[in-house]
Amino acid sequence: MDDLEHIEKLPSVEEALRPAPEPLFTRIRRYLRVFWVENRQFFALLCCIVFFKSAIADLSSISGASMQPTLLDGDKVWVNKLAYDVKIPFTEISLAQVDDPERGDIVIIDSKRANKRLVKRIVGLPGDTIYMQNNTLVINGVPADYEVVSRDANSIIISEALPNMEHQARLSSRFVNRSTRSYGPTVVPDDQYFVLGDNRDNSADSRVYSFVPREELIGRSSSVVFSLDSHNNYLPRGERFLEGIE
Repeated sequence: MDDLEHIEKLPSVEEALRPAPEPLFTRIRRYLRVFWVENRQFFALLCCIVFFKSAIADLSSISGASMQPTLLDGDKVWVNKLAYDVKIPFTEISLAQVDDPERGDIVIIDSKRANKRLVKRIVGLPGDTIYMQNNTLVINGVPADYEVVSRDANSIIISEALPNMEHQARLSSRFVNRSTRSYGPTVVPDDQYFVLGDNRDNSADSRVYSFVPREELIGRSSSVVFSLDSHNNYLPRGERFLEGIE
């Protein structure tokens, strides 16, 4: 009887041939290996895109009116991140200097003082003496030349001629806080820059946040890629597609 009970407890042929259960860690490792083999091209492409956006070029969105009339709310501008420095991706560490920022450059700034990204125009280079009197800009003792381009009930569009550059700027024709219309005189420190928004009476720039260190310059922009009109149901502004900016 005992022998029969012992025989009944013996495993069947299928049970004897069935492989032992795979340890959980081994199964996870095998799954990850298969997943990597099947998707490695996708991850390689993703890494290339992230590296490109971090170190080479990117798009930046314009929000607000501080760069009118040059840039409009809703513009998407091309950012050349190799314009000035080659940096380690995701850092401000420069590996090599490519070129020096120039007066008139429209730059994208990772501002620590403002704790946000800014888009402004460089008007003061290291060593320049900057002075503003009622929105008249004086650089190294030489006042800018101004010419009225257009005016309406709210604003005046002017052409501002600085050393080696000329661009348009916007002034408010209404009563505004005039404390930012005058500034300095002050000397721009080494490796720092004085920046202004083209919309002079509606811009928080170096008059508020002081000078911009070179390492905070993300890159330079020279064109609008496309633009969405927030006042017209975010429809594209066709006339600004791939438009150059000065």
